[in-house]
Amino acid sequence: MLADVIDLLLCPVCGGRLTLVPGTVRCDAGHGFDVARQGYVSLLTGSAAPGTADTAAMVAARADFLDGGHFAPLADAVAAACEAAEVAVDAGAGTGHYLSRALDAAASGAVGLALDVSKHAIRRAARAHPRIGAVVADVWRPLPVRDACADVLLNVFAPRNAAEFARILKPGGRLLVVTPAAGHLRPLVDRLGLLSVDAEKERRLRETLAGRFTPAGQADLEIPLTLGHAAVEAVVGMGPSAWHTDGEALAKKIGELPDPVEVTASFRLSTWMVRK
Repeated sequence: MLADVIDLLLCPVCGGRLTLVPGTVRCDAGHGFDVARQGYVSLLTGSAAPGTADTAAMVAARADFLDGGHFAPLADAVAAACEAAEVAVDAGAGTGHYLSRALDAAASGAVGLALDVSKHAIRRAARAHPRIGAVVADVWRPLPVRDACADVLLNVFAPRNAAEFARILKPGGRLLVVTPAAGHLRPLVDRLGLLSVDAEKERRLRETLAGRFTPAGQADLEIPLTLGHAAVEAVVGMGPSAWHTDGEALAKKIGELPDPVEVTASFRLSTWMVRK
């Protein structure tokens, strides 16, 4: 709930601390932000969200797929990294699936702050766990989060803002980044013409974080999956390939796959510490 995280938040206009009053989040300078009926607040300033925000269809596909437990080993690995956390922030939280699992593994009083630029995603994140506070915010802008407040910051298949991530982590806090590995979703990538993992992804990740963070660990995870056609449609529809595929052509290609089809999900989990 927002009440659990209100002390972590800052006004996106003036940087002042925020308080929660019925139906509104407000700072001392009088800037106010309405709380949606689903329980989240948008602290995104400007007239519109960026065009990269996940659509309602993408979010629904992600919820269907993740709720099916297909990536459960990944969620378990993320949760294990958060066991000692009292405050967990998820930048690019999506539906709140991974943050919710992290809070289940953490101390009983731990709280989670879900940040995502998509209001469709944040609506679901607000209901994902009773100790999640959900906020619409853009990772590429200054985050409406106070300095040095997070024990762990999750970044699962999401953009990274190294300066802001370093700012909001406590001394000794950890950044956990999850990225797709080279073999992710084979053979679907080849058979369906999906976007493949950029061969330079790991180099770009290191370069993005190098000025603010030092590497503190890395683990690779592969999950063999047996997916029916509905699950294939969902896993395609929830990711970046959803922006680049024609619906009718994709449905035809999925129909030509074995039902079910054997798929491999491949991930890299890297842990980073703020440079001293």
